[in-house]
Amino acid sequence: MGVLSKYHRYREAGESVNVNNEARFGLPDHSLFTTTKVFTLHHHIDIVDEREQVVYQANTKFPSLHDKTDIIDAQGQQVAHIERKILTLHQRHFVTMADGTHFELSNELFHLIKDITNIEGLGWQLRGNILGLNFELYDRDGSVIAVIGQKIVSMHDKYCVDIYRPEHERIVVAILITLQHMIRDREASSSSSSSFSSSSSST
Repeated sequence: MGVLSKYHRYREAGESVNVNNEARFGLPDHSLFTTTKVFTLHHHIDIVDEREQVVYQANTKFPSLHDKTDIIDAQGQQVAHIERKILTLHQRHFVTMADGTHFELSNELFHLIKDITNIEGLGWQLRGNILGLNFELYDRDGSVIAVIGQKIVSMHDKYCVDIYRPEHERIVVAILITLQHMIRDREASSSSSSSFSSSSSST
């Protein structure tokens, strides 16, 4: 547990804040948690609070070449719309918030240990640790906004996010959902590449 608490920052609702997060950034203002529902026609994600009450929901149209996703709050009000850009060397997603704010997530070339995702339009940056499934969100001045952890093994694709800047909660949620889609796309691409390589080597 000590190794996981140091390098892997996922936690369940109701559990204590990760010791590494607290040591580096202090206690977050609050935390949110996601669970993806599997075996449904639409890709559906619930975002819940510490009491496991649903505060946001994300739904992706299926089939959707552009991976179109809408996020709504608990009252059913639109929060954000996300679309994936196709035919690009980098993973790129466009996000439009309900208040008209626009930004893009553009993933730099995948590094062995660290991923860098630039959030164009905000000047923010998402820095990832693939091995530990941890991601830190920073503003243009290098101040932490949120820390994201993904559960290592889960059929329901679980994430937690510690939010340090509550005024940015809705944007953080939109980035969190987009990140989930980017990781899922990468895993699918990696799986396809592995299958293709296996098929080619056997012929």
